[in-house]
Amino acid sequence: MDEQGHISIVDRKNFMIITGGENVFPAQVENVLASHPSVAEAAVFGLPDDKWGEIVKAVLVLHPGHVATAEDIVDFCRDKMANYEKPKSIDFVAELPHGATGKTDKLTLRKRYLDALTGS
Repeated sequence: MDEQGHISIVDRKNFMIITGGENVFPAQVENVLASHPSVAEAAVFGLPDDKWGEIVKAVLVLHPGHVATAEDIVDFCRDKMANYEKPKSIDFVAELPHGATGKTDKLTLRKRYLDALTGS
């Protein structure tokens, strides 16, 4: 909120993924993933990578009774986004963490994966 009482809603700059020198906006990738008929919910974030700087990581919740593989999801994305925007790693989970407002808590989710990478 500014001095005049105007509210601005902005995405977190640190959510942007830089992979191989290219900027990837997680919300754009999430929108494509969520349009897959089997996907109920999607979260996308960057994870460190020695070669690319970061890779695009997707964590998906499927609709009850639906089945999809990582290959299915990548194939679905093939003509909907640039190659560098496609998730390089996809996990399927029963549910995503949410904050008090109901939004996906990507900071907590990313921290879980970073902790797993570092053995913390």
